Amino acid sequence: MTAASWPALGTTASVYVTDANALEPARAAVEQELDAIDRACSRFRDDSDLMRANARAGHPAPVGPLLAEAIAVALRAARLTGGMVDPTIGEALVLAGYDRDFAQLRPTTGPLRAVRVPGWHAVKLDREHALLTLPCGVRLDLGATAKALAADRAAAAAARGADGAGVLVNLGGDIAVAGAAPAQGWTVGVGDDHRGLADQTLTIRGGGLATSSTVVRCWGPGRHHIIDPRTGIPAGPHWRTASVAAASCVDANTASTAAIVLGPSAPAWLAERDLPARLVARDGAVTIVGSWPQELAAA
Repeated sequence: MTAASWPALGTTASVYVTDANALEPARAAVEQELDAIDRACSRFRDDSDLMRANARAGHPAPVGPLLAEAIAVALRAARLTGGMVDPTIGEALVLAGYDRDFAQLRPTTGPLRAVRVPGWHAVKLDREHALLTLPCGVRLDLGATAKALAADRAAAAAARGADGAGVLVNLGGDIAVAGAAPAQGWTVGVGDDHRGLADQTLTIRGGGLATSSTVVRCWGPGRHHIIDPRTGIPAGPHWRTASVAAASCVDANTASTAAIVLGPSAPAWLAERDLPARLVARDGAVTIVGSWPQELAAA
């Protein structure tokens, strides 16, 4: 097994392959997918398709096929979570201070400013005619689901480019696999921060795994990137980390983000949907849901 890592999408991109000869084409395929997602969905570059669409709020706006796919994925996530994961939080993120690339943010204090989140039902996407209509004043943010979509698409593209070799793509904790897994499966670590030591390791053979955290991408007390659409401010402090395994990275990310927003009701919500998960409370207490592996007491 061999790997490569590099900065991308405001985080770290990594690709692992089971055949060393496949690393170069696999990385090239991943880089191409990430560049396409960035140009289509970034909220921090003026020339992105999303920024152009947001600027035309109140009028039908043409959208390219990749942005249309990303918006459709975000709307599906909103529907499946009852609106707990909602793409119309763009204005709320700006008011919370997330108005530029995360690397450029500075610590912020003071009271949070709430704003009403319009709700995903306000978004009208006509994929047949490639048109998006947003109400006036609505700004979409596709940060969570678009990164997970990028992981799924990149893993599939890398596997094609690697002639069927097994591939794992990790985008800052959003993990997708494709092709034939190693004999013992892919060993994956989970924790508060994908850049640090893992709190637990497990193996996966297919699908996706995602970790959502309120302690890494934050810029002040109570200020982080996961907005509760019900309040218009960052989600409450019940969970600091939520990790979920699912059939795809998009589904895993949708569930892990919803878990942070749902707070105390997250374990029951995940169990009802048969989604294995590991939830870490603010005090470090760990809650295991479903078939997620139990942690050893020594760990």
